[in-house]
Amino acid sequence: MTNLVLDAYVWVEYLEGSNERVKGFLEKNEMLFTNVLTIAEVVSKAKRKNLNPKIALNAIYSLSRVFNIDVNFSNEAGLLHAEIRKKIKDFGLADAFVLLTARKLNGKVLTGDHHFKGFKEAILI
Repeated sequence: MTNLVLDAYVWVEYLEGSNERVKGFLEKNEMLFTNVLTIAEVVSKAKRKNLNPKIALNAIYSLSRVFNIDVNFSNEAGLLHAEIRKKIKDFGLADAFVLLTARKLNGKVLTGDHHFKGFKEAILI
């Protein structure tokens, strides 16, 4: 089974219940990961969309494993971000963390974010 790294887009879609495909991925896969930085992104988006941030946190903790980072990982993510920004001018820093997480886990990023189009690690939904 493939390790799936979930980005904020996927979590918000799941919390809103607006995408059955997302629900299927999250409820049928056991190897789900969320980068710790993504938690801040999801909580912020949940709050701005008037969703309950506590429900968001509970979903993340119950359905995925949290991938923690350290100084070395942050350094690598920064370098990756700088490299990608040469080609994709608005590629987000959090997206670099998500992509690097997938690479470290030999997995795929589950996302609906168009910034990931063309990356072999991405599964676009």
